Amino acid sequence: MEIDGDVEETRRVQVRFTTKLQFPFKTPPTSIAIPSNLTRMGLSAVVNNLLEAGNPDWKPEPFDFLIDGELVRMSLEQFLIAKGISAAKEKILEIEYIKAVVPRNEEEPSLHDDWVSAVDGSNPGFILTGCYDGLGRNLIIEVIPIIYDPTFSRLWKAAGSCTHILEGHSDAITSVKFIDPKGLESVNSSVVATASKDRTLRLWKVDAGNHRDLHLKISAYKILRGHNASVQSIAAQPSGNMVCSGSWDCTINLWRTDEFDVEGDLVSVKKRKVNNEAEESQSEGEAVSNIVGHTQCVSSVVWPQHETIYSASWDHSVRRWDVETGKDSWNLFCGKVLNCLDVGGESSALIAAGGSDTVLRIWDPRKPGTLTPVFQFSSHTSWISACKWHSKSWFHLLSASYDGKIMLWDLRTAWPLAIIDSHKDKVLCADWWKGDSVVSGGADSKLCISSEIAVHDRNNLRRRSMVLLGTSIALVLAKGPYSTRKPNPLKESMFFF
Repeated sequence: MEIDGDVEETRRVQVRFTTKLQFPFKTPPTSIAIPSNLTRMGLSAVVNNLLEAGNPDWKPEPFDFLIDGELVRMSLEQFLIAKGISAAKEKILEIEYIKAVVPRNEEEPSLHDDWVSAVDGSNPGFILTGCYDGLGRNLIIEVIPIIYDPTFSRLWKAAGSCTHILEGHSDAITSVKFIDPKGLESVNSSVVATASKDRTLRLWKVDAGNHRDLHLKISAYKILRGHNASVQSIAAQPSGNMVCSGSWDCTINLWRTDEFDVEGDLVSVKKRKVNNEAEESQSEGEAVSNIVGHTQCVSSVVWPQHETIYSASWDHSVRRWDVETGKDSWNLFCGKVLNCLDVGGESSALIAAGGSDTVLRIWDPRKPGTLTPVFQFSSHTSWISACKWHSKSWFHLLSASYDGKIMLWDLRTAWPLAIIDSHKDKVLCADWWKGDSVVSGGADSKLCISSEIAVHDRNNLRRRSMVLLGTSIALVLAKGPYSTRKPNPLKESMFFF
């Protein structure tokens, strides 16, 4: 059995490994004595040897370990001392193991013509990307299927073939979003919203079932005009009937997504020839509402609830807006330019944001009387360009940065769980896809997919005894010595077998 550490000159600890994983991941319930200087790699080697002893066909699997609900990110001895946990000879220490949240597979990247500046992984069958073109040509959005199609008699590669090209913008794409308006006539149809430096938003209908013709070109059914500067971010209302947009003109606009609006939103209808044969309607719309309050670029917007929009800005603020009144009901200033924002975590109530100072901050607006972040993560070395909560976990989120890295985080430790280093230049966007993959785009003109990431869903997390916020563990992570110490990512953030 290969384990790290000097086993001859260290004390041993009596432990019992437990797990909520099912067969064949369960070890025998008996306790064993192990060296106290083992790190998680050594602990993982012990568990893998125990599993292999009962299953000769077992293949090594990376694991993470929790003691009293907190992830172990140092040697066992150091962890016990730091947390004041007794490990007397007569005491059996229970250590829970879970599948490590690390990508086990890197797909072949999909090359674009220029920077991949936006990505949306919310559709389990498709990936939507926006491409940045510095030469000012008409830009494209690509919908990429990652599926096996027997009618084609071949396997679509992980980085896929482009099935649809959405043409029409006259400058760089800055944000893309799948939306699902109520009343959409076909279950095979998807509505896509895009934003651009050309100051417009565009809405498109994509036939998800029609991907036999690669690079099928389609036109927007609606153009939304009203911003006076580049549109930086878009988000969809949960119902899909409206979208909001943040712009360099410091405003947030609200728009209807239906093809022909009622209440005066419709400005004009144009007819466009398609292949010199058919004519296609294309309407233009105006904003139905305008939210004012930021003093610099609105860099990111999210719309998690019907009546609430969150925004981040280069004016150093995060704000929560009441959709009906257009007033901010909560705001904070962090003193740094903010690039990205997402809402999720426990009860979908935690706010994550990143920007110019390399620190990923997380706030809980439910905590009265304080605007101090409840968590701060500082392993990146350049601007943070994207952050995204996992939709089925209270603890997990990702961040992307101009340092070329994507980091996977768990609120139960100050160290990144994994560092994805697929890009050779700035990472401009990232998202979760299908729950177990990360999709990302960058200045290297690549769409990258890191897959087979084992993230535990929130139904299992609810059953844990640890309450996420308000506990001593949470406070240690937020303010204790391990949150201010900058970890060595090469040594402490990721491992494979």
